[in-house]
Amino acid sequence: MSKANTTLDPPCEFAKVSKWYADVIGVNDLTMELQPGITGLVGPNGAGKTTAIRLLTGQLRPSIGEVRIRGRSSWSAEAKARVGYCPDGDAFYEEMSGRRFVRTMARLHGLSAPAANSRTEVVLAQVDMAERANRKLAGYSKGMRQRIKLAQALVHDPDVIVLDEPLNGVDPVGRRELVHLFRQLAESGKAVLVSSHILEDMDSLTDQILFICRGRLLASGTLEQIREMLDDHPLHVRVTSGNLRRLARELVSCDCVLGLRMESSDDLTVEVERPKQFFRQFAEAISEGEYEVQRLQVLDASTEAVFDYLMERRMI
Repeated sequence: MSKANTTLDPPCEFAKVSKWYADVIGVNDLTMELQPGITGLVGPNGAGKTTAIRLLTGQLRPSIGEVRIRGRSSWSAEAKARVGYCPDGDAFYEEMSGRRFVRTMARLHGLSAPAANSRTEVVLAQVDMAERANRKLAGYSKGMRQRIKLAQALVHDPDVIVLDEPLNGVDPVGRRELVHLFRQLAESGKAVLVSSHILEDMDSLTDQILFICRGRLLASGTLEQIREMLDDHPLHVRVTSGNLRRLARELVSCDCVLGLRMESSDDLTVEVERPKQFFRQFAEAISEGEYEVQRLQVLDASTEAVFDYLMERRMI
């Protein structure tokens, strides 16, 4: 039941979207696109992530602007048929088996009985629940419930897949398996949106990241692109060297070094600004001084560090 679209319309786009509840703003002038691949949605509580997801999945209408799925309003039935949604919370019919629940969702999407049976078995296998799907949902663990929610989101073969905290409650082995599945979905041309509070997952999982705060989009792009835009973003760098004290005296003279902290006889943490300039100066220093450097590690080059910095800039 493929819904491949041959037009140039992106899988999902927000065009100057605002949504407010009485005098409370959910999202404010939000403009962004989702393309095939995995996009991370990051923001603190109250940032507007939930409102953005509900607008995308057609649960809410914008107050101003438009959300489109393959060129169609997200509120339309045609758009909703192209979206698969795996919510954070769940409200199952607990007496149903996992298999019957997924099959029922397939029927509600309009699949014939034979097609619903076939697709149910395909997605249960995808999420590694085929052998456990006859048990009642009431007896499922948190990780199993997550997998069944994911199966029902995939059963109608959507173009856009929205995953709200999809790894919550999943054990480490299961996390690796699901991340691999998300990658496979992205490689098949799906646009996958992942909202998660586990920010370190974003670094290895996503192709691009959307930072939202107070309903506005702070930044978007790959983590590396965002870092490139924020050349003044301060960093903490760990240096391991056998010539540490002499190297520390060299580094303290660099005008982009804000501070030094000796961690051990071989480890030094350097706080720097203007990272590009620092790394150029560092390379020149070790080359001219013939220092032995065993390791150079950026300690806070993560989604969380960039987000904290964007938040600080936003508050200024």
